[in-house]
Amino acid sequence: MPDGPLTGQRRDSMSEPKYQLSIAVQPRYLPDQSDPAKGQYAFAYTVRITNAGSVPTQLISRHWVITDGNGKIVEVKGLGVVGHQPLLAPGQSFEYTSGSQLATPAGTMQGSYFCVAEDGERFEAPIPAFSLAMPRTLH
Repeated sequence: MPDGPLTGQRRDSMSEPKYQLSIAVQPRYLPDQSDPAKGQYAFAYTVRITNAGSVPTQLISRHWVITDGNGKIVEVKGLGVVGHQPLLAPGQSFEYTSGSQLATPAGTMQGSYFCVAEDGERFEAPIPAFSLAMPRTLH
């Protein structure tokens, strides 16, 4: 999985460069909040969203698809991110940290942000899949 910025844009064939978000995700395993003996693996992820377009844009809602190592899928939908619906001017960024729990030591997350640009254009910014994985340890 790439560690650099992931660019989200409209999903239709009329993609407009003026409606774009650049999304960078840094996941990490949380050993102090995990209990592998009980099948509980905790992860945090820090997301940096940058308006890479030319029109001020507000993030309205999120949709995550979380898949564990057994293929079990959980979908999470809701308004904003961590209680915010940031309005981003071109070039402006918003960063937040959130978390997820899996029943397996590895899985993936992917999703999208639903946004409304200041000129009224509505679009989804896809978030390509990234890995959640417990680091391997030597005993």
